[in-house]
Amino acid sequence: MTEAVLAGDMTEPARPGEGPDPARPPAGSDPMPADAPEARPSAADADADAPLEGASDQAEGPEARPGPRRVFYGRIRGKALRPNQERLLADLLPRLAVPGVARAGLPGGRPVDLGALFGARPVWLEVGFGGGEHLAHQAALNPDIGLIGAEPFVNGVAMALARIEAAGLGNVRIHPGDARDLIDLLPDGALARVFVLYPDPWPKTRHWERRFMGEENLRALRRIMAPGAELRLASDIPEYVAHALRAVAAAGGFAVQGGPQDWARPWADWTRTRYEAKALREGRTPQYLSFLRDGRD
Repeated sequence: MTEAVLAGDMTEPARPGEGPDPARPPAGSDPMPADAPEARPSAADADADAPLEGASDQAEGPEARPGPRRVFYGRIRGKALRPNQERLLADLLPRLAVPGVARAGLPGGRPVDLGALFGARPVWLEVGFGGGEHLAHQAALNPDIGLIGAEPFVNGVAMALARIEAAGLGNVRIHPGDARDLIDLLPDGALARVFVLYPDPWPKTRHWERRFMGEENLRALRRIMAPGAELRLASDIPEYVAHALRAVAAAGGFAVQGGPQDWARPWADWTRTRYEAKALREGRTPQYLSFLRDGRD
């Protein structure tokens, strides 16, 4: 599929929350026009009851795990989908969706069998992949790695599916929903790397508990990451970085790598995203932090 076809079938993904839009197609290579609208939904737009094609209903049977009922802050759908996006959601997503993971708000799902999905490959997870540009980049760069991307926004999922199909990627699976529901069902010590790239900053103090980089989520990540596994965080919000460092220290189990001078340099395999380019244009400075999972339980 050519870039011209992709451009006709993609819409800009919106991310839940407040503040600048972290939709993130790669600068210089993304088929989206530079002046595409960038909208950021608020919690008032939440539509947590809307099902997403390819998402699993509550699992049944002896292996079903009880899970917490969660509130999802943010909207799930944006602009009307184009015909090719509808086709991708109807045809490709069911083949790539991680099986057995319940939709947000349902009480449980089946434990994920990563061996059945990827064989003996190491597995990486991207939490909130936006339009899937970084996910597709890493999958193409690392064909011997299995990647799972979690994203609740339907338009972003459709964009990612277009990239996956265009590149012929066979090492990607998608959870079209809340990453926390997937994390609950992943095996202990299963992941070699996790990406949390430009997460919603939730700038208001009363909303800080909604930030993904919090103690509860970090403890959940610690459980599913192998000793020595890397957690990567990119953010252009200094206060969010400070919050994340405090949360990592409180949660335990991770060792921050380097210091502020190191965090100013992106990773060697990084691809600049559309959101990052926007942040730079507006005078914000991205930071790139790595945390290693230690060997303690």
